[in-house]
Amino acid sequence: MKYLISPSILSANMAKLGQEVDDVIQAGADMIHIDVMDNHYVPNLTIGPFVCEALRKYGIKAPLDVHLMIEPVYAIIPAFAKAGATCITFHPEATPNIQKTIELIKTYHCQVGLAINPETSIDYIKPVLDQLNLILMMTVHPGFAGQKFITDVLPKIKAVRELIDSQNKKIRLSVDGGINIDTIAQAAQAGADTFAAGSAIFGEKDYKKIIDQFRSQLKHND
Repeated sequence: MKYLISPSILSANMAKLGQEVDDVIQAGADMIHIDVMDNHYVPNLTIGPFVCEALRKYGIKAPLDVHLMIEPVYAIIPAFAKAGATCITFHPEATPNIQKTIELIKTYHCQVGLAINPETSIDYIKPVLDQLNLILMMTVHPGFAGQKFITDVLPKIKAVRELIDSQNKKIRLSVDGGINIDTIAQAAQAGADTFAAGSAIFGEKDYKKIIDQFRSQLKHND
């Protein structure tokens, strides 16, 4: 599968978010990662569906991967779906019923993602693997941007890649947290094909240059 770069708007300049997202897409990004935090499931508070809707109204056509770090997750799904989310990714610990949450997302014709924290067992994935479009492996503890990549997650990424391949499934294996020019190749070597990166991209003045550098690192992994 083609490698995808997914800049996380958590690190963008919120005062000019539409332009920031447009600029990063023009620089070569494939999709946009939207981190939604509730100051409950994680100790931070970010954005709601209105931001997703605003990006669509601004003219953003790229896929929007909405990463819900909220609990309970069930009630907010319809709002994000109606706001223009392409994929809705949730954490298994944030819902009492994973299957019903998946079914709700599919009701709104969105793709389904399941997020796995560093300490979360990948056993959550196995019963619902054939219903997923994306698996998001957290390589930091969710809640804040700018954290250091947790290398101990690499074996789990490899195990999930083997699980996906054993079932011959076309499921995106994404990584989120501490992705930069030094860690993206490690994640790719472990089996990831989609890379959410925030400060490593939006912290640079030249978005195209850093995205090109990412792709250069990934090319060496092919």
